[in-house]
Amino acid sequence: MAQHGYDNGRLNLPFTGIATFAKSPYAPDWSTLDADIAVLGAPFDFGTQYRPGARFGPRAVREASTLFSFGHAGAYDFEDDATYLGPDVRIVDMGDADIIHTDTETSHANIQTGVAAALAAGALPVVIGGDHSVNIPCIRAFAGHGPIHIVQIDAHLDFVDVRHGVKHGHGNPMRRAAEQDHVTGLTQLGIRNVSSTAKDGYDAARAMGSDILSVRQVRKLGTQAVLDRIPAGATVYLTLDIDGFCPSIAPGTGTPSHGGFLYYEVLELLQGIAQRHDIAGVDLVEVAPDYDPTGSTGILAAQVLLNFLGFIFHARSQRAE
Repeated sequence: MAQHGYDNGRLNLPFTGIATFAKSPYAPDWSTLDADIAVLGAPFDFGTQYRPGARFGPRAVREASTLFSFGHAGAYDFEDDATYLGPDVRIVDMGDADIIHTDTETSHANIQTGVAAALAAGALPVVIGGDHSVNIPCIRAFAGHGPIHIVQIDAHLDFVDVRHGVKHGHGNPMRRAAEQDHVTGLTQLGIRNVSSTAKDGYDAARAMGSDILSVRQVRKLGTQAVLDRIPAGATVYLTLDIDGFCPSIAPGTGTPSHGGFLYYEVLELLQGIAQRHDIAGVDLVEVAPDYDPTGSTGILAAQVLLNFLGFIFHARSQRAE
């Protein structure tokens, strides 16, 4: 029987050591990345229109992720009868992209450089924001690595074209994504109530290939019917805004919107997407920890990310077999 770290290594409890993502090795030299998953922090929140603070999201999610680092031999899920993220899945933490205060374009370019480095190394890029504008450089980095279909989980459509001259704020990323030649379409889930995008933005989104569903529509359709709407065989990029969840479970965000998803609704969608599609990249954005003194929003973000990564690599191993 193979031994694991409890027997032959340090106990390495969550509250000890340096808080890299899931206590994975720190890999500051992006030219020598060697991993299956490369996690990049994007602590940028200059694109916010209301409450700032998502610049501290990467730190909060990393710290919360240490809670789930107990599993030296992977995490066994008795419901699925599967072990996720075992020692065969190599995760590294790239640290953060360099952010230049008040300089959106340079900061975004630095994020793009990090994602491109992960892709060049053959790793799955996982970006922790930051506000949702960090998705713009993430998607730019996939030029030459497409085509990709974007699945967005969010309260807001984020399909503003230009508002007061702003093209690269957190209300613009899905519009900028749809303009890219390597993006074949978008599935936008959880969009609800009063949105940041006006009617002309919704009209443009649908004209540019978006399928838009509210939380209530997703619930009425059910998980399998929603999964069936994502184009079969598409390579998927997931962008998950934490405000897609109900603020009753995710209050730590800058633009909360009541009536959002609950945990298992999103988890089951993500598991189905991982089983049906190759996943090209992931970003999770808009965690602003100072609005949640309990820390539960960061824990939710870390738990969702680690579960999704587990689903992705479990599905890849099954397909390989």
